[in-house]
Amino acid sequence: MKYGMGQSLRRREDQRFLTGTGQYVDDLIAPGMAHMVVARAPLAHATLNSLDVAAAEVAPGVLAVLTHKDMERMGAGDLPCFTPVESQDGRKMPMPPYPLLAIDKIRFAGQPIAVVIAETVAQAKDAAELIEADYEPHDCVVDLAGALEPGAVEVWPDLAPGNLCFDWQMGNKTDTNAAFETAEEIVEIEIVNNRLVPNAMEPRGALGTYHAHDGSYVIECNNQGAHTVRDTFAAVLGIPNNKLRVITPDVGGGFGMKAVPYAEQALVLLASKAVGKPVKWRQDRSEAFLTDAHGRDHVTVARMAINADNHFTGLQVRTIAGLGAYLSAAGPIICTLLYAKALPGVYRIPAVDVEVKGAFTHTAQTDAYRGAGRPEAAYLLERLVDECARRLGVDPVELRRQNMIGADQMPYLTPLDVTYDSGDFAKVMDLAMEKADRPGFAARRTASEAKGLRRGLGFAYYIELTGWTGGDTTRVKVDPDGTITLIVGSITNGQGHHTAYSQLAASAFGCDPETVRVIEGDTDVIAEMSSGVGGSHFLQVAGPSFDGAATKVIDKARKIAAHLMEAADVDVEFEGGQFKVAGTDKSVSFADVAGAAHNPGGLPDGVEPGLDERYYYKHEGFTFPNGCHVAEVEVDPDTGHVAIESYTVVDDFGRVMNPMLVAGQVHGGVVQGLGQAMLERTVYDETGQLLTGSYMDYAMPRAEDMPNVDFTYEEIPCQQNMLGVKGCGEAGSIGAPPAFMNALLDALAADGVTHVDMPATPEHVWRAIQESKTAAAAD
Repeated sequence: MKYGMGQSLRRREDQRFLTGTGQYVDDLIAPGMAHMVVARAPLAHATLNSLDVAAAEVAPGVLAVLTHKDMERMGAGDLPCFTPVESQDGRKMPMPPYPLLAIDKIRFAGQPIAVVIAETVAQAKDAAELIEADYEPHDCVVDLAGALEPGAVEVWPDLAPGNLCFDWQMGNKTDTNAAFETAEEIVEIEIVNNRLVPNAMEPRGALGTYHAHDGSYVIECNNQGAHTVRDTFAAVLGIPNNKLRVITPDVGGGFGMKAVPYAEQALVLLASKAVGKPVKWRQDRSEAFLTDAHGRDHVTVARMAINADNHFTGLQVRTIAGLGAYLSAAGPIICTLLYAKALPGVYRIPAVDVEVKGAFTHTAQTDAYRGAGRPEAAYLLERLVDECARRLGVDPVELRRQNMIGADQMPYLTPLDVTYDSGDFAKVMDLAMEKADRPGFAARRTASEAKGLRRGLGFAYYIELTGWTGGDTTRVKVDPDGTITLIVGSITNGQGHHTAYSQLAASAFGCDPETVRVIEGDTDVIAEMSSGVGGSHFLQVAGPSFDGAATKVIDKARKIAAHLMEAADVDVEFEGGQFKVAGTDKSVSFADVAGAAHNPGGLPDGVEPGLDERYYYKHEGFTFPNGCHVAEVEVDPDTGHVAIESYTVVDDFGRVMNPMLVAGQVHGGVVQGLGQAMLERTVYDETGQLLTGSYMDYAMPRAEDMPNVDFTYEEIPCQQNMLGVKGCGEAGSIGAPPAFMNALLDALAADGVTHVDMPATPEHVWRAIQESKTAAAAD
């Protein structure tokens, strides 16, 4: 089919985005609306002795100033954490209260202490400067490893002594210990997975409206799940779900960060109630750096046990994960369950033991960031496997091949109770090596050396767990002229969902995808719970949901078509937009049937007018996209500058619906992954001040830093959903960091460098070379 599965239909959304006619939160205007500004604590750890807002309250244009006392009066609750975990000794995880506005203690720089609502943004900002807060400063803890050391300053001394939130474990300790006791070789590495600021193109924002006549609220905000926003903040406000409507306009990137509930979303609603008019809040970029949920932030020691035949026999992982000062909605599960289950990778490792200690620090909370635990696992494992090859003196490709799970072993149960349903890892790896021209690398390295440069080739094989659990409702509504409207619970953050939905509709109904309307992100239109967008699960959930609704529409339309053609239902076939009576030349178009469906006088007995059906699909279990990334780099040892000369990706995403959309997701993910590996790092000083709080200090990847990505895919359908699809949205950010870092270390091997942590900035690379030279001279 022209527009069906496997076709590169151009993104329908791009025309309005490129012509400036998209509508984001900042474009929203409500009659008579006021503006909210958040006053924030400048200190990372302090006692808030008093808060004087009198001057702010009488400033020009100010309508109200709200503090924690107003939150208490209005019955507002705390922000939730949805994902508590248990320590390995059975201890329940402490759940510190996370108030919308600070009460008596400040625990990170940028924590909200009050909000000002005024007629204009400028008036609200000016008034916020008049708020007088009396702080008693305290020492801070910001160093992740140091947070768990004896005597460290405690973030929650009563709830989490020693800053330990949990000491979590997964795997079989006994079998893993036995593997290490009998190992021929044990290889150990210690690595840092650097904390990142998500930096979505569009900052967070919201427009809140309170309706006094019925006590209901409406919030229009950028998010990754309107129903999650509804249910979360209905609970925070203490109201029934049906009293809060959530509308999602266009969203300029989320990456997991916008799936997190934030205080400002509740505050803008309470502000509207306080002043009796709509209230809008727009985050500025400095606030985003300070308060958006950060990503990653691990310090890990990992060991691999290897037998005499170079087979992996055991993996032991000990990780300290930074949580920030407060627990975010999904923070604890991302650094435990989602991280650990991905750690065996694509290898036959019979015994695995993972321990994760969650640590509080006086920093912003951490939560999902593109990949959410899976990039951390792949980075650790693939760095470790390369180190194993170096220590054993063997080819890293052949070591991987020797230990890879075979296609003939599917389905394969890992030691952490995950069953891979499909995959041919060796085939994908071999194709990647062929496309990257590994045999020709030696000549290219020689050419670089002749110029005084170093050249390295590195690769990584990742596997991702996507989908997990989630559900979505799709409503398919057909107009009398045959035009199809899809009303869906899922939300796009720029991935091209409208295009994908249009292709699904074109494939099912034989229509022109340009005629398909898609309505999303409104909890009053689709009230049933949807899991939103995240975890690369869109098509795995939305596809079957659409198929269920479309099937119900076609089944009903078949009855009407049979009535029109005076045939039995069972004899009517539907293909390419036409209903046909099998074995005859009788046919009627879908559009004609749609018209007849709206004519009550022309319907068969028992069939109600209209074509309008909905279907809820609940997804259980994972799908397992996987692939091989190959990076080739050239390093100037005099400056530490690293140039990526080529970058190759071969992925298995199951059946591919739209290759162009998939390539876009892979390219974007690779850029984010390389940004982490080469440039990005979140730095706090000893007082808890964010030193990398703007683009002057936090380096983002630019076009000139990035290579062309040679992307290919192998279609190995999964068995977990009727489309055979696997997630693709996060894959690039998972495979890129270890591939790049392994390439860099391959390039620096001639200088004796065996370890560099991310980000591999020119300074870090240059220092690693100098330190290696100094060490060699000392020997």
